[in-house]
Amino acid sequence: MRILDRYILKSIVQIFIANILIFSFLYILIDIASNLQDFIERKVPFEILLQYYAYFFPMILGQTSPIACLIATLFTYSHLNHTNEIIVLRTSGLNFWKICRPAICFSLMLSAVVFWVNERIIPQSASVSNQIRAENMSSLESKQKNKAKIKNLTFYGLKNRLFFIDSFDPNTYELGGITILGYDNDQNIQEKIVALRGEWTGIIWKFYKCQVTEFNNADLQAPLKVKVHEEKLMDIKENPQDFLRQRIDVASMNIKQLGDYIRKFSHSGAAKALNNFKVDLHQKIAFPVANFTIILVGLPFALMTGRRKAVTFTSLGIAIVIGFSYYVLNAVGLALGKGGLFPPILSAWLAPALFSGLAFYLIRTKF
Repeated sequence: MRILDRYILKSIVQIFIANILIFSFLYILIDIASNLQDFIERKVPFEILLQYYAYFFPMILGQTSPIACLIATLFTYSHLNHTNEIIVLRTSGLNFWKICRPAICFSLMLSAVVFWVNERIIPQSASVSNQIRAENMSSLESKQKNKAKIKNLTFYGLKNRLFFIDSFDPNTYELGGITILGYDNDQNIQEKIVALRGEWTGIIWKFYKCQVTEFNNADLQAPLKVKVHEEKLMDIKENPQDFLRQRIDVASMNIKQLGDYIRKFSHSGAAKALNNFKVDLHQKIAFPVANFTIILVGLPFALMTGRRKAVTFTSLGIAIVIGFSYYVLNAVGLALGKGGLFPPILSAWLAPALFSGLAFYLIRTKF
């Protein structure tokens, strides 16, 4: 590695680490302030708080690393531009790519690290942090406030069953739009239960407008038996509290687990929920690339800022605009995908693709 590359890379890494620490501190401070009443009511011990935020840190890293990397890169190169070092480098024969090589390499490495963290660490840490919060940090009043109707509830149940519920009211224990798939030990569908609605009687579930279809082996085109019931008491061991505890959290799944879940769920007939899971799957692959794509957009601005007295504020302003635009575009893409207007793969890759195109346009026209 050249001395110049080490010099630039050292500055980027130092500022990046400082940014992550600042973002983490601000997040924790805001979260504690917003939940202080619950913490006091539950008398949450300091070690529990420390454990909770330690497990939550990987998620903060994954979400804030793109903007932290962008700020670090813009600060470094804007300072070089401010002191005329960029002019010296360009007059010595170095082109845009050679000058920006340290930042590009760091962003690619960071994308790989964030992808690994999302796959290996976040699924487990998200599950543990949610459990710690539910058991130690949520007051009874807060739990009551959160009893809004749940949409698209999915979970694995007993007897190797996969549940999908369009809506679940945790106040009245009523279900709407029910689909249940029962699998054998070889993961072949044995049974499919579809019902218009269901209610908890206090000891058992009662389904209305219910159809029970039994299959022979894996042949879904030739059902063995089909029964239709106006009302039916169901042999389902899960109670309403189990529905709340066992619902699937996409953040607690890696790509392989989510992919396996989608394959199992593909025969449910619940197209909207299946589409949402596909969007989430592609998003898990696409989001780490943000560390690279927004750097490509930011670098041309950093090298074009020229001599400015307020380099820090200029760089910070550019970073905020680029970062905010990326997150908004990404959110719009995901919303369009989950709304069925865009294919799942396009909705997840919309922001990376458009920002990459903008970056290469700026580089080609300005350098």
